[in-house]
Amino acid sequence: MNTKVPEEKRELLKDVQSEQDSRNIPLKHVGITDLRWPLVLRDRQKGEQHTVAKVSLAVDLPKDLRGTHMSRFVQCLQKLDIVNLSALEEVLDDLKESLLADRAFMKLEFPYFIQKTAPVTGLTSVMDLNCIYTMEKGEQFTQKVEVQVPIQTLCPCSKEISTYGAHNQRAIACLEIEANEFVWIEELAEMADAGASAPVYSLLKRPDEKYVTEEAYDNPRFVEDAVREIALRLEADLRITWYRATVKSFESIHNHSAFACVEKGWK
Repeated sequence: MNTKVPEEKRELLKDVQSEQDSRNIPLKHVGITDLRWPLVLRDRQKGEQHTVAKVSLAVDLPKDLRGTHMSRFVQCLQKLDIVNLSALEEVLDDLKESLLADRAFMKLEFPYFIQKTAPVTGLTSVMDLNCIYTMEKGEQFTQKVEVQVPIQTLCPCSKEISTYGAHNQRAIACLEIEANEFVWIEELAEMADAGASAPVYSLLKRPDEKYVTEEAYDNPRFVEDAVREIALRLEADLRITWYRATVKSFESIHNHSAFACVEKGWK
């Protein structure tokens, strides 16, 4: 049975959000956050990948308006199909038009799964990377892509001064970029692995463990070394117009973490 009330019979309700505001304070980023939403992403190996994102959507609010219409954010997001630059920009354009805003903002945070192959046995398994897309549209559309990649670091100082062994630990390489062409998440993960003492895997058998342990020992790197190696690879990619790389090492013999950061512009 259809219980939908015809539009002409609906009660006319007061639009409180559109009331005038006399305090003359413009607001930055008024909207919704922590909305969970299914996404379809481009996958370099499989073509497509399904995931679930935590979404934030916002617009700038003029000083003379009391509020915005929160339901319209979800309405505009429903048009998002397969995630690509044009589709993301279209959502922001719809937000600007629907909410009469000069600028719109969107943030998507989601797990992305890549295939990693163990170095000796060749066994393949998936590993999740935390990814963040941040988009804004005023006059121009801008997008930042952030990928957080688990890696391994082994301390050069510990190796040098110790009779045997060296402390090693998991670290996180965070790569943030702006680009004028599409860059695969997998490509950024490969740059992070290349800067590490050794990559991190989700599935390793004993021959693989031996290989990875010895690879890290033969390739000791401070967080400073790792982030510089990553920066060289980001700098060499002509598609990438801006970047920031950060490596954070969860130190195994200290009660603190170590980190190092570099941003485009050092040349």
